[in-house]
Amino acid sequence: MGKQAEKNHYQVLIVGAGTGGVSVAARLCRALQKPDVALIDPSDKHYYQPLWTLVGGGVRPKEITERPQASVIPAKATWIRDAVSELRPRDNAVVTASGRELTYDYLVVAPGLQLDWARIPGLKENVGRGAICSNYSYETVDSTWECIRNFRGGNAIFTHPNTPIKCGGAPQKIMYLAADYWRKHPPANEYKVIFCIATPKIFAVQKYAETLLKAVERYGIEVRYQHNLESIRAESKQAIFKQLDTGKDVSMEYSMMHVTPPMSAPDFIQRSPLANEGGWVAVDKETLQHPEFPNVFTLGDASALPTSKTGAAIRKQAPTLVSNLLAVMNGQAPSSRYNGYTSCPLVTGYGKLVMAEFDYDGKPQETFPIDQGKERLSMYLVKKHLLPRLYWDGMLKGRA
Repeated sequence: MGKQAEKNHYQVLIVGAGTGGVSVAARLCRALQKPDVALIDPSDKHYYQPLWTLVGGGVRPKEITERPQASVIPAKATWIRDAVSELRPRDNAVVTASGRELTYDYLVVAPGLQLDWARIPGLKENVGRGAICSNYSYETVDSTWECIRNFRGGNAIFTHPNTPIKCGGAPQKIMYLAADYWRKHPPANEYKVIFCIATPKIFAVQKYAETLLKAVERYGIEVRYQHNLESIRAESKQAIFKQLDTGKDVSMEYSMMHVTPPMSAPDFIQRSPLANEGGWVAVDKETLQHPEFPNVFTLGDASALPTSKTGAAIRKQAPTLVSNLLAVMNGQAPSSRYNGYTSCPLVTGYGKLVMAEFDYDGKPQETFPIDQGKERLSMYLVKKHLLPRLYWDGMLKGRA
C-alpha cells in the first residue's frame, strides 16, 4: 500500500482513488524518478464494478469484486484517507472534510459519480428489499438475484434514467440476463418484461443497437422510450414515470423493478470553479486539460468528456492524461490526444455478449478481428474472466 500522509503540499494531488485516480497514480509513479503524488479518497474498499452485472445475474459472488483500498494504492504514492469538501483551484488548494487544507502544483480530478437515490421519492428507503433491486451498489447488488430467482410473474420493470450514468448499457444487460433466466425457468404466472428508458434510442451506436433490438424481440421485451422514473409508491407497487416527449405522467404496476438511479458529479465538483454549466468537470476533450486552469487535468466519470462513462474509457484516458501532465510539468504543450474511445461489453444473455467499442463520433473502434456487432460466447468469457484480471493486474498498476 501507499505511504501515509504527513505533509500538506504535493507536486501532484489526485482527487479520487477509483479506476481513474489509481491508474493515473500508478503511471506517474512509474514515470517520475522521485514521485511526490498523493490520492485523496475516504473509502477503505475498492470495487470492480463491471462485474456487478454478473453478480446480479447470479453468475459471480459479489465478494470477488471487492478488495481493500490499501492494496491498490501504488507503493510510492501517499493515500490521504479523507473526503474532499472544497476545490479552490485559484489557490491551488483542496479542503478536506476533516478541515485540512492541501496544496498542489498539479491537480488530477477523478472522484467518479454519485448515485442520487434520494432524487426519486420512494427509492432510497426501499431499494435492496422487497421488490425493488439495483446492481448499482455493493450493498444492493445481491437483491437483484433475489428478485430474479423469486419472481413469480406480473410486470418486471427495468429503468434507465435521463442523466448520464456509469456504463450506458448496464441497465439493459441485467434485463437480458433476467429475461434469459425466466425463459429457462418460467415463473409460475404470466409475466411481462418492460424496459423504461429515458432516451429515444436503445443504444447510441446504430451497429450495436440493431443487435440489441434483436435481443429485445427474442425475449419479447416491451420497450418504452423516453420514460423516466419519477417516483415509487412501494406500498401499492406503483411506479410513476414521466413521458419526456409529452410531459405526461404514467403509472405502472410492478411485481419487481430493477432501478438504475439518476447520477451526477459529486456535490463538491458541482459547486467548484472547475465545473461546467452541467456540473461536470470542464475539460478539453482531446488533451484532458482544464480549459481555465492549465495545471488541472481530469478523467473518468465526473469529467465532462462526451463519451460513455466506463472503465474501458479510462484505460485510454489515463495514458493520454499522464503524457500531457508530464509535458506540462516539463514546460511543454500537451501533445497526446484522446479520441473518445470507450467500450461497453453488452451482455445479452447467459453466455452471450456484444463487445461494443466506439469513439466520440460513434464509429466502431474494435479490438478483435471479428464482427463485434454479433452476440458471442467468446466475448462473454472475455468479460467474465479476462477483463477483471486486466483491471486488477494491468490498469491499476499502470501497465495496461
